[in-house]
Amino acid sequence: MTQFLIRRIFWAIFLFLVATIITYLIFWVIPSDPAALAAGRSATPADIARVRHFLHLDEPIWKQYLRFVWQLVRHGSLGQSFVNRQSVDSIIGKDAPVTASLVFGGAILWLTISIPIGILSALRPRSLMDRITMTFVLIGISAHPVWIGLIFSYIFGYKLGLTPIAGYCNFFPGTVGAQCEGPINWAYHLILPWCTFMILYAALYVRLIRANVMETVNEDYVRTARAKGAGAARVMVQHVLRNSMLPVVTILGMDLGLALGGAIFTEGIFNLPGLGHEVILAYARADLPLITGIVVFATIAVIVFNLIIDITYGFLDPRIRPT
Repeated sequence: MTQFLIRRIFWAIFLFLVATIITYLIFWVIPSDPAALAAGRSATPADIARVRHFLHLDEPIWKQYLRFVWQLVRHGSLGQSFVNRQSVDSIIGKDAPVTASLVFGGAILWLTISIPIGILSALRPRSLMDRITMTFVLIGISAHPVWIGLIFSYIFGYKLGLTPIAGYCNFFPGTVGAQCEGPINWAYHLILPWCTFMILYAALYVRLIRANVMETVNEDYVRTARAKGAGAARVMVQHVLRNSMLPVVTILGMDLGLALGGAIFTEGIFNLPGLGHEVILAYARADLPLITGIVVFATIAVIVFNLIIDITYGFLDPRIRPT
């Protein structure tokens, strides 16, 4: 286990370096001048030059990158925004709970829906339910989240008035500056974003679970367990589900990381003040510290997700436990 964790830590450091280097290189080729944007419209060339020197933008890109890494390692700081000089740490700390609420709420919803539907569809192949399920899978995979979100907003929010069309409420009451707060209002404002977010993933997981269960029920060890007199429920739980869920656990870790990127579309549709909304604004303003900070945060989140999944996978299947 110790060697496994050490390998994962070195791999995490490598991913961090690759992600941040690529971010810096992309920023380097963007045809914009962050110093001019930070100085304002009425700034003179001399003012822009002073701002450029103050922000260290007159230094080589490799030197800027090393300064960023040193700040992060020594002070745990992601720097300050070029635009408003606000701490990147505080911006991410303010917006990350919104994105986390969307991603994890959507993940719980798509797992709650896809696991039982996928299992029932696999146990009754070519039935009416199976055909309806495959139709749902086809629609979910084909439809874009933006289109789904707009349809949901129009029908349930505008026409029926059942849910809010946009906006976000804080989960914890007593938040300073919050327009609305509390768990009920929080869930009420996120129900449409959750449904929009989960459609694609629920469709993918239903198809994956259906295929895995159909393959596992025909394995020799399942037939052997039935021949020995094991009950149907015991065979399903201990043999079929435990083995057919292993690929689901694996792909879940990757999908949670990918979902952070996919949250940009859903946050844009429902005007959620999350990291996706923030990174779009940062890109438009060529705000490198904020872009890099969000990339670093997302990279760390993906690494943590995959580490948790690796450990969980080892407990589910003793044959691949790290030694």
